[in-house]
Amino acid sequence: MEQRVFGPTGVKVPVLGQGTWQMEDDDRASAIRALRLGLDLGMTHVDTAELYGYGEVEELLAEALEGRRDEVFLVSKVMPGNATYAGTLRACEQSLERLRTDRLDCYLLHWPGPHPLEETLKAFERLVETGKILSWGVSNFDVDDLEEVLALAGPGRMACNQVLYHPRERHIEHRVLPWCERHGVAVVGYSPFGSGDFPEEHSPDGRVLAEVARAHGVTPRQVALAFLTRRPSLFAIPKASRESHVRENAGAAKVRLTPEEVARLEAAFPLGPVQREFPVV
Repeated sequence: MEQRVFGPTGVKVPVLGQGTWQMEDDDRASAIRALRLGLDLGMTHVDTAELYGYGEVEELLAEALEGRRDEVFLVSKVMPGNATYAGTLRACEQSLERLRTDRLDCYLLHWPGPHPLEETLKAFERLVETGKILSWGVSNFDVDDLEEVLALAGPGRMACNQVLYHPRERHIEHRVLPWCERHGVAVVGYSPFGSGDFPEEHSPDGRVLAEVARAHGVTPRQVALAFLTRRPSLFAIPKASRESHVRENAGAAKVRLTPEEVARLEAAFPLGPVQREFPVV
């Protein structure tokens, strides 16, 4: 599995990881098998959040990672409503307890919230000092929010911005992605298959995906993942609760799109509006 340096951390992380949003609704045994297979296939960047199943997914993940914690780049998130200074410290401790680990590789603020960002960042830095987290970042932040983080924390502190990114939702490429690339911040795309909005093969954009896929002997979903990670700053965390889907996702790391194919896909999936609020995932 190809690895890339994750923002300013200096740590190499697989270009394709594993998301866990809504995994509490899946068959638990199947999900655990899928997560473990993902690790076997090199998808060792694993993302979760206290919000997911209100802690249930972190507990599921603890079981999946048992005996393999040191292989994993483990990420969780604090809910904005908890993100006061004391609340962030408390939320992190609770996530660590549910995950049955002594540290997170990266800890994110799930989206901009009601509490002063300065408090959250102060807590993040305290957690770094105490070894509870090794780095921190944000999720669902637009450029104005990112500028505030940079002003408060200074350069080289924010590891990543985790954002919605799939073929039919490319609005981050207008401003967010260029900003992150200028400032050395990794961009992690969640819901890369659009959460039910993946192009059907008979649709105009779906036909382009299918044609490119046939040229490579792969699936349209594998082409989509290759497209969404085509730049060095980009990572993706597809969720899969079945082993067949995990194998398909991992296989996308070997797909190398030509410049002409990238241009075709960019034309088939227009950028969309400049400004758009992120959903909460």
